[in-house]
Amino acid sequence: MGTPAELARYEQRFRRAGLPLFIEDFSPTHDIFARATPLLGLVFIAEMLGATSLNWPLWVNLLAALAGLAVLIGGFGLLNGFRGRRFWSFPTRFGIPELAAFVLLPALLPLVSEFQLRQFFGVAAGNLVLLGLVYVVVGYGLIGTTLWGVHRLGAELASSVASLVRALPLLLVFSLVLFVNADMWQVFAAMPVEFIVFSAVAFALLSGLFLVIRLPNELARIERDAGSGPPLRGIQRLNLSISLVIRQWMQVFVVSTGVGLFFVAFGMLSISRHVYRQWGIDPGSWSHGFTLMNHPMVISAALLKVALGIANFTGLYYSISLLTDATYRTEFLDNLTTELRDLFTARTEYLDLRSRLLA
Repeated sequence: MGTPAELARYEQRFRRAGLPLFIEDFSPTHDIFARATPLLGLVFIAEMLGATSLNWPLWVNLLAALAGLAVLIGGFGLLNGFRGRRFWSFPTRFGIPELAAFVLLPALLPLVSEFQLRQFFGVAAGNLVLLGLVYVVVGYGLIGTTLWGVHRLGAELASSVASLVRALPLLLVFSLVLFVNADMWQVFAAMPVEFIVFSAVAFALLSGLFLVIRLPNELARIERDAGSGPPLRGIQRLNLSISLVIRQWMQVFVVSTGVGLFFVAFGMLSISRHVYRQWGIDPGSWSHGFTLMNHPMVISAALLKVALGIANFTGLYYSISLLTDATYRTEFLDNLTTELRDLFTARTEYLDLRSRLLA
């Protein structure tokens, strides 16, 4: 027959896999914001400092902070009364009134104490952004996905290293042409580090977007082949897609890091100070020369920039190859299919158990 404890174990499995939306009746007001109550409560109380001012004496600020705390607690207590709860209770469900109180009550403190309209909008906007982050992080299981990824880091690392070994010959053909190019060195050596980091983030987002665009058809095929349970809802497909994007990023990060380290070592061996001068390359803000087995070697800021830039391009190339190149695509999707079959089977058992318990 099944028990509620068994149902809870299925739901816990979905949460740990970063798929909370696989849980039926998953509610933002109960399952998302209620789970973030400690964080929201801490931020809410800390915003009593909005009633203080740098221009006031310490004792006045202390009184203002206490008054601000009284306003925040009193305002939420009155809301509890209107909602039929005890004055001092924490809400178990966050509806529009609770969220509005979280956003607006702290924002009123600087407006009342010093008539700071700009601070009012700033605090309100900050609280709205925090609620949006909580919704995305908790609602789409990003914490669970990250913890799941860390838990599986050994397997993911082994898979990524194996992929790197298989991909290395083709990746090096692609990358070496760029690396031993004076124009490429001049571009990256003169580029600020912030731009290179920005390009890495942009390439990661681009590869994630490409995967999200390509995944729906693949997920539909795997789900159809599994032949179990009702089809996923759109929001559940999105939750699963985000989880898989994070997994892909982990693999791409390992491959890109391996390629970057390779080019740092290769650059120290092959790009001497003579080559720097011949290509007109500035070593950057720092450089160190040393000798290994009577061979002069140089490591410099310019070398690290070029290696990082090449690693960025290689990571983007590899992430796209995961779904377009036959070799990488088969490996990636074979592992994915096995795991998704288990998840779809667990979801079918969960839905069947849930229907029997609610009957």
